Amino acid sequence: MSAAVKRYAAVDLGASSGRVMVGRVGPDSLELTEVNRFPNRPVRVPEGLRWDVLSLYAGVLDGLKAAGAVDSVGIDSWAVDYGLLDADGALLGNPVHYRDSRTEGIAEEVWATVPAEELYAATGLQYAPFNTLYQLAAARGSAQLAQAKRLLLIPDLLTYWLTGEQGTELTNASTTQLIDPRTRDWAHGLAERLGIDLGLFAPLRRPGDAAGVLRPEVLEETGLAGPVPVTAVGSHDTASAVAAVPADGERFAYICTGTWSLAGLELDAPVLTEESRAANFTNELGLDGTVRYLRNIMGLWLLQECLRAWGQPDLGALLLDAGRVPALRSVVDAGDAAFLAPGRMPERIAEACRDSGQPVPATPAEITRCILDSLALAHRKAVTDAQRLAGRPADVVHIVGGGTRNALLCQLTADACGLPVVSGPTEAAALGNVLVQARAHGLVGDLAGMRRLLTRTQLLTRYEPRGGTQRWQAAQARLARG
Repeated sequence: MSAAVKRYAAVDLGASSGRVMVGRVGPDSLELTEVNRFPNRPVRVPEGLRWDVLSLYAGVLDGLKAAGAVDSVGIDSWAVDYGLLDADGALLGNPVHYRDSRTEGIAEEVWATVPAEELYAATGLQYAPFNTLYQLAAARGSAQLAQAKRLLLIPDLLTYWLTGEQGTELTNASTTQLIDPRTRDWAHGLAERLGIDLGLFAPLRRPGDAAGVLRPEVLEETGLAGPVPVTAVGSHDTASAVAAVPADGERFAYICTGTWSLAGLELDAPVLTEESRAANFTNELGLDGTVRYLRNIMGLWLLQECLRAWGQPDLGALLLDAGRVPALRSVVDAGDAAFLAPGRMPERIAEACRDSGQPVPATPAEITRCILDSLALAHRKAVTDAQRLAGRPADVVHIVGGGTRNALLCQLTADACGLPVVSGPTEAAALGNVLVQARAHGLVGDLAGMRRLLTRTQLLTRYEPRGGTQRWQAAQARLARG
């Protein structure tokens, strides 16, 4: 291996699994290898739904041991959730899962103090019942929060365990609904009105900042020779994934697909209009002063839950069968919070179709086609709305993440949007994680340079739209009437 090539460990934690990848980066090379994958199984205990964060940390340590010598480590994960530490730095209980029911009805209580319109004008964040702001409001008065001296978002918590250093990475902090996207700092006035102590949060870090070095005990457990630096990356996995969109120029839309679909544009300033709030778009912070202007869509969670209910049938065969089902026979609102909770997903989708007067999908193939058509329709609406609200046209849609493996979904998205779709890379979050580390160590250039390297080195597939978009417009209108 050339001396110019360096190795970086990317810890990438998703809602259903975690992985440790090793990226090998050179001036004109970028290779990614998975060294450890482990399940992320939430656990329901008497007090509610919790993350098994100790199991995740064990998976991280096992992955670093398998990775061997690396030049740096970076961690990204899902957003909004956090761990609370006591005065000694010990974790106070398992972090609460964002699908836990504790935030039901909490938003209305918050809005009684700060109306939804003012919240959006201050933070630019779309309404989601599980935003950190609402979680903290739900925890008010609890023994844990009363005892807490520090709050660390999930990737920052794991970084703390690795290094002993505490910080709050900005791209993930921007999902708390406590950051002002214009100043890229805490919204102090808002937090004061809501009685939220921003002193719970560690100082802000930005992607590329040093986050400490592996503790001696971690070096001993993993067999690594120190010092091994830990680098702050875009620690919200979507921030890392968008950094790895292999785009050329500004006229592109992106869809980060997986358990969720995050669809939108990359901008240089937030869109804080009332029209934007009403359309439920969010302004999350990205690399180099960028804003991820996007809408959250339920994503492949719908299909994942159906597969679980059906006993995990062969997905390839199911998608072939779904491809033979007539298009747009039945669609559901893929952003509907009614689909947020786990369980009975095939029945709930059938019920939604029945309630809206559409043909009721019965077989797994029919339900799968309903899901994929519905996701493509939601992608179309998000991409179209984002362009209109931001005044930024897009000539191409980039799909990154796990959904790139689903060729039918990619083709349907191209058809629905009436735009070419470029699919890939699949492991976008890990690649973005690796590239930010490499850039921090002087190995790659700016964001545009990172994307050029991705274009040269990663497998990409292009899908051209088929036919007009009239039938998709008609399906959208049918869904709106329902």
